[in-house]
Amino acid sequence: MHVAIGLVVLVGAAVALAAFARRFGISEPLVLTVAGVAASYVPMVPQVHLEPEVVLLGLLPPLLYTAALRTSLVDFRANVRTIVSLSVGLVLFTTFVVALVVWLLLPVPFAAAVALGAVVAPPDAVAATAVARRTGMPRRIVTVLEDESLFNDATALVALRGAIAAMAGAVTVWDLGGDFLLAAGGGAAIGGLVALMLILLRRRITDPVLDTAVSFLAPFIAYLPAERVHASGVIAVVTCAMILGHGAQRWQSAASRVAETTNWRTIQFVLESTVFLVIGLQVRWIVEGAWHSGLSHSLLVWTAIAVLAAVMVARPIWVCAPTLFARLTGRQTVPLRVLAVVSWAGMRGVVTLAAVLLLPNTTPQLQVLELLALVVVGGTLLVQGTSLPWLVRLLKLHGPSRAEDALAKADLLQQAATAGLAELDRQIRPSTPEPVIESLRQRLVWRSYAAWERLGRPEAEVETPTAEYRRLRLAMLAAERDVVLAVRDAGGADYEVLQHVLSRLDLEESMIDRFDEDDEVEERRELSAAAGLEEGCAHLRCAPLVAEPTGELVCATCIAEGLPWVHLRMCTACGHIGCCESSIGNHANKHFRASAHPVMRSVEPGEVWRWCYVDELLG
Repeated sequence: MHVAIGLVVLVGAAVALAAFARRFGISEPLVLTVAGVAASYVPMVPQVHLEPEVVLLGLLPPLLYTAALRTSLVDFRANVRTIVSLSVGLVLFTTFVVALVVWLLLPVPFAAAVALGAVVAPPDAVAATAVARRTGMPRRIVTVLEDESLFNDATALVALRGAIAAMAGAVTVWDLGGDFLLAAGGGAAIGGLVALMLILLRRRITDPVLDTAVSFLAPFIAYLPAERVHASGVIAVVTCAMILGHGAQRWQSAASRVAETTNWRTIQFVLESTVFLVIGLQVRWIVEGAWHSGLSHSLLVWTAIAVLAAVMVARPIWVCAPTLFARLTGRQTVPLRVLAVVSWAGMRGVVTLAAVLLLPNTTPQLQVLELLALVVVGGTLLVQGTSLPWLVRLLKLHGPSRAEDALAKADLLQQAATAGLAELDRQIRPSTPEPVIESLRQRLVWRSYAAWERLGRPEAEVETPTAEYRRLRLAMLAAERDVVLAVRDAGGADYEVLQHVLSRLDLEESMIDRFDEDDEVEERRELSAAAGLEEGCAHLRCAPLVAEPTGELVCATCIAEGLPWVHLRMCTACGHIGCCESSIGNHANKHFRASAHPVMRSVEPGEVWRWCYVDELLG
């Protein structure tokens, strides 16, 4: 009973603190760790000892799985050289830099120093994801950091096993090389094989509940066999998850994908929050153990500072040195401000503390080594985690703009709608009722209009047709739900029937297109299409890149007809200004059909993107 109550309090406190951090825009790992440290000094709080098996077997596989499930296999292939350099080369470089510092300052053998270096070398996947996404970095940087943190644990754990074996005097360089090849190759092979087996199985499962239950087993099915044969369970889980995530749209139903995504996001949130709180709860006992280790307190303090500095300095050296050398030789390199952010994003986390607990009890100065690992985790979260947002703003690196994302989404949805309408025309039979065909056409058209209406002026300034639909349909659904609940309370229908009807209403409400709350308050930057999109369209290549309007920014035809408009578009050939497709008049499209001028541009404030009506391409 005491254990159950403790778990409930622990998870409840972790969730509450994480919600507090999100509410005020503070780093969640930092808030949870600091709260855990403070709680560890409260007399009534019992000592918390994190067993390494609990982390490595119970927490690490699902955390890696849910992070890798959302990782793009395409982006990984595009950045594979950088990711390998960071997840293998940087980890080994940091390991030996830290080992040298520890060996020079503490009375420990070099093998034990290497073991600590391997423990503190890998940045944490959880911390990297939490900080990178909150900071608003460019997507490519976030991709590199996340993918690095998914694979670097394997390198660190192999190096740690080699160091532990070296302390026992039973390892050679060839053994370490063979272990690494087995870990990497074996882990990838097992992960791919498990993914193939799960694909074959899940293709036969149509029940979303059963499919989600199988997905809960996936990280452990991949991790445990790999570890059993001394391959890397980390690489097995990541490989399996990336393959399953990449092809989920082909072998899972839509209901299964939605259920799996929702459940895994919840599990990830609970586990991440709990883990960082537990890290903080261990601080008091680790500090007290090292403080009474027999070494002078000044030596402990200076060693902790030196190890933290070594960890934080090794990363910039490894990341920046090749680029600086390339600049001296006149070759094109990555911008220095990008390197600066990648160099500073090296937060450590739960894997470091779990790995240090794997050190055998016979390790010299074990409690001191545990303290050093703790200092690295807390120091990187505090120093790098809190200063990284400031550095990103200082270097003027912008994350993905919601407006630019909205433009890209509208373009992609338009392409999908065109394909859907073409397929509809092919599938129509002579017996297909015309109202059904028209309903399907209108559903696609309204979905496309809703996406384009996210552009231009905020919804607070102009009421769009889909916004009005949203308002009216939500009011209707509320009235429908009230009637059904009244029937339920009066006992007028079977409970299962009522639950089915309520679920249908909930599903429809969840599908109603909404604006994200933050979209309206984002600082707007100039909105343009991604470079290179016009390459496939001769009309866009020939049209003026920036054609400025000369007349008043109004739809003259709408004014003449007494109609309101939503957004305005301008023909790049003649300068005619008309209203968009979501407007009642649809005068921009009508101008294209009358004049055959193929390209228009948006003349909404801050927008310079163009659209070809003929090829339906953005430019």
